[in-house]
Formats: sequence, structure tokens, C-alpha cells
Amino acid sequence: MNVSDPTAEKRKKDHIELAFQSQVHQMELDKRFYYEPMLSGHPTTLPPLTFLGKQLQAPIWVSSMTGGTEKARIINTNLARACNEFGMGMGLGSCRSLLESDEYLPDFDVRSIIGDELPFYANLGIAQVEELIRQKQTEKVGLLIDKLHADGLFIHVNPLQEWLQPEGDKIQFPPIETIQKMIELLPEVKIIVKEVGQGMGKASLSALMKMPITAIEFAAHGGTNFSKLELFRNDVNANLHYSELTKIGHSAEDMVEMVNEILEEQPSESIRCKTFIISGGVKHFLDGHYLINQMNATAVYGQASTLLKYAQSSYEELQQFLNYQIKGLALAKSYLRIRK
Repeated sequence: MNVSDPTAEKRKKDHIELAFQSQVHQMELDKRFYYEPMLSGHPTTLPPLTFLGKQLQAPIWVSSMTGGTEKARIINTNLARACNEFGMGMGLGSCRSLLESDEYLPDFDVRSIIGDELPFYANLGIAQVEELIRQKQTEKVGLLIDKLHADGLFIHVNPLQEWLQPEGDKIQFPPIETIQKMIELLPEVKIIVKEVGQGMGKASLSALMKMPITAIEFAAHGGTNFSKLELFRNDVNANLHYSELTKIGHSAEDMVEMVNEILEEQPSESIRCKTFIISGGVKHFLDGHYLINQMNATAVYGQASTLLKYAQSSYEELQQFLNYQIKGLALAKSYLRIRK
């Protein structure tokens, strides 16, 4: 027995027994990265970063999910607790129900858990914002933000989802015009604009980037597809005629490329929003590391369904998942360089 290394014998036996199982084929290589083992020691922590005016300890955003359901309070509480522990930002699911009643307020009221030092945003759909403007009730947005002690408001833009939702709202005006009106009516409100599972094309991104908004979240095609979800809830005929619509959209990688092109092509003085949350199909810390390092602008990556899977059970499972992800990010930052 090696006294200086008491685990050596078992470890070497494991190596022999597992060697054949560990053989890989060339096609299994992740070709997004150069692996540079000579340039760093093992990491201990991730460096903090400033995002939306506050300091994060990890470049991860908890993307908008849920509220007003039986499990919502447990889910949002677990997510807020994780944000506090790991230093992440969080966006709530649609807060529409809170515009008229506080019945579901406990599902969303997690600022005291996440803490004041981390970014935390409320959420309304473009159809609700359009209706508030039409009814001259935009003061309700400020009341909502105050009620939740939020830093600002996500506006989720979801025309395909609303079209396919059996009880969906009709959007009367181009969302870009509605968002502009909201900015004019409530210039003090910090606004983040996001899609809900299809992402958006270059013209939409370019229009948003020229507006004085706080950030843009991709919610690209590849994660939870809310249009597909609503189609499952719809009738047989809707499924028959509209199923191809769920295949429309843009991946997160495509959207990173489009943003970079816009930044290169447009005069810098015309671009007013250069902060992004890259989400939609980001399953793993390697995906996040790759995408935020491809972006030529300030960015973190967001996850929704991946975190939801753990947040609806015990906090310990969510905690363990995030521990692995954040340690993995630190390792990636130390040893992986992006192939561009």
C-alpha cells in the first residue's frame, strides 16, 4: 500500500476496469472549444460581474417561469433562495393576476428571500401592456413593481403563443410601438424585453437595440416552446393546421450571431441597448460559457425549464445542480478558449 496515497490502489484498479468504457470516437469531440491545460491552475471561484447595475456571483439568470398555481410558491421560493445563495438574477413569470388582486401575491413576493443586492424583475405580457395603455392605467405597472419591490419589468412578446392559445389575447399593434409608448409614459421604469420560446430575427433585434431599454432576453427556439405548449392545449383542427408554426424561430447561437452583426453594421451611437440574457436551449454550463463568450456585448445566460425541474422538488436538489454548474463554469473559464 502506498502510504502517501492510500487511494492509489483502488484508483488504479478503477482505471483499468473503466478504460474500455471511456474510449471515445472523434465525432464525440465538442469542437466549440480549444482545451488549454497549460495556462491555469484549478479554479476556486468565479469572478463577480456587474449586470443590470448590480453584482452577480455567477453569469446565470433565472428566467421567467410561473405564478398563480399550486406549486408556484414552492418553485419561486426555491429559485429565489438559490439566487441569494449563488448570486444570480431572477425574472418572475407573468404577474398579470397581480394587476387586479393580491390573491396570488405570496407566489411572487420573494424579494426578501433573494435580497436587495441582486436584480429581480416583474413580468407582464405585451397584450396586457397594450391594454393598460388603452385603458390609461399604466400607473398599475408602477404599483406592481412597488408591490414586489422589483427593479423593473420584463415585457414578454408572444404573438405566436397568443395566436395558438385557446383563450389567447389578440395583439392589435406592433409590439415595438407599444413598448415605445410604455417608455414615454413611464420613463423611470427599467424595461427588459423577451420572447417566449421562438426567439426573434435580426430586424426585431435591431429595432429593440435602438431603444432605451435595460436589456433583451432571447428566449430562443430550443428551450420551452410555449407555442407548442399551447397547441397541445388546443383542439385537433388547430393542431392539424398550425403545427408547422411551432418550428419557426431562431436558436440562441443564431441570435448571438445576429446581435454581433448588428453591433458591427450599425453606428455605435444608434445602439442604446447592449445588454443581453441569452436563453433558449441552454442546458449546460458549457452551452452558457460558449454563448456568452461569443457575444460582443454584456451578457449572461438564462435557464428556465432546466432549473424548474429541480426547483419543484427539494431545495437540496436545486442547490446540488447549481453547485455543479457553477464549479463547471469556473473550470471552463480556466481551461477552455472559444473557437471563433
